Amino acid sequence: MHSVGIDIGGTKIAGGVVAEDGSIVERLRVVTPEAPAELADAVAAMVLDLASRHDVRTVGVAAAGFIDATRSVIVHAPNIDWHDEPLRAELEARIGRSVTLENDANAAGWGEYRFGAGQGCANLVMLTLGTGVGGAVIIDGKLLVGGNGIGGELGHIRFIRGGRPCGCGQNGCLEQYASGRALQREIADIADAGGIGAAMAAAQDERGIVHGADMARLVTAADPGALEALNRVATALGEACGEFQAVLDPELFVIGGGVADLGDALLAPVRLAYETSLPGYGDRPVASFAIATLGNDAGLIGVADLARIRG
Repeated sequence: MHSVGIDIGGTKIAGGVVAEDGSIVERLRVVTPEAPAELADAVAAMVLDLASRHDVRTVGVAAAGFIDATRSVIVHAPNIDWHDEPLRAELEARIGRSVTLENDANAAGWGEYRFGAGQGCANLVMLTLGTGVGGAVIIDGKLLVGGNGIGGELGHIRFIRGGRPCGCGQNGCLEQYASGRALQREIADIADAGGIGAAMAAAQDERGIVHGADMARLVTAADPGALEALNRVATALGEACGEFQAVLDPELFVIGGGVADLGDALLAPVRLAYETSLPGYGDRPVASFAIATLGNDAGLIGVADLARIRG
């Protein structure tokens, strides 16, 4: 039985027909419209287009933002002008069939749990390092959403009291210290200081950004500035994982997003900071760490599977 998965991003909408084994049969992509009504129209058109060529039974839609406990309303979204947006009802009215709505990080975590790096592990935490830090928690094989539907927002734990301002309205959130954007901030800081930042300064584009391929090249070459920038972000992430361990006790942490492309160069300092931050360090079991394997398809695949399971 095929399911349609749609992943709504701030700049693009990715859609696909997903088989029961998690493979993508067909995929589409369009630019994300700015107006919410036009966005719902675009998602509906994508679903109907895919369904016209495949035997589709269920539809899942993943979106960044806080989703209410009924999985119907986008309470708040960071990149789209949604406030108490009844997105599920709007989509169902347009396509004439039921829709499963889920937070995009939750959907990605579910995708990795079912078909990616988390297969066979019933208790895991996924952290996606992109513009922010997305979080997903699987406990005993079930997705944690919380009493109001907004659980698992791990990127918004208060990591530093009175720290950097965050888009959520608070200060010092983890995503200000352990995201792709945080890595670029550390790169800029070190590059501006000179000394060990010389190679990174040379790699910056006209906007002051060091792109992923260049960062990977510098890390592979053991450039001291690149390693220092990565270590700062990895240490913040590892320390936060130690705190998550105290509350959730996962067996596995799956790390995804663009920063995760650095692989073991990222995971090594993350593990060190994690283990030395653990309560009862030295006596308690420690979790494993793995890089996500589904890439940008994780949310699309995950929400399609959730739609199939939830019916």
